[in-house]
Amino acid sequence: MNTKGNKRRQESLRKIENAFITLLRSKDAEEITVTEICKKAGVNRSTFYANYMDIKDLMNAIEEQLFDALHDIYADEETRGYNSNDFSKLFAHIKDHQDFYRAYFKMGLDLKLQPTRYDTKLAKKYYPSGDIDYHRAFFRAGITAIIKKWLDNGCDLSPERLFGILKDEYRNKQ
Repeated sequence: MNTKGNKRRQESLRKIENAFITLLRSKDAEEITVTEICKKAGVNRSTFYANYMDIKDLMNAIEEQLFDALHDIYADEETRGYNSNDFSKLFAHIKDHQDFYRAYFKMGLDLKLQPTRYDTKLAKKYYPSGDIDYHRAFFRAGITAIIKKWLDNGCDLSPERLFGILKDEYRNKQ
């Protein structure tokens, strides 16, 4: 039976997603076929279509997993209404899932993501309220560029060191 918690189903989903992410290393998403994914994953096309309508649906599922993982990283802080501004947790997650994040950027999913870790309250101390949207856009582009550069370099720095670089950029504001 193909129920939601079924271990075989979960294993098949993992194989399909990993195969897709692996294929994204060498191809654009539009060039990848369901047949290629299934062959690489070692599953039948019927298994793919039992779980996804098409490749776009697979991409949406991967994107949803990313958003869930990002939320989980800071869920405790959000529950307590506290913002540590500690990006090293995010960077550690990215380092642990490098292929996933490379695929994420390659698929252009970052263009849809709005920064959830932006501290508007802190920004109001330094920027007139009308300028915050510009600062948020600058911050988002900057952190995205840092992450992409870090991924391109094979996550050569520790998450803590990368966070230190980010903090150094803002040091003059404090």
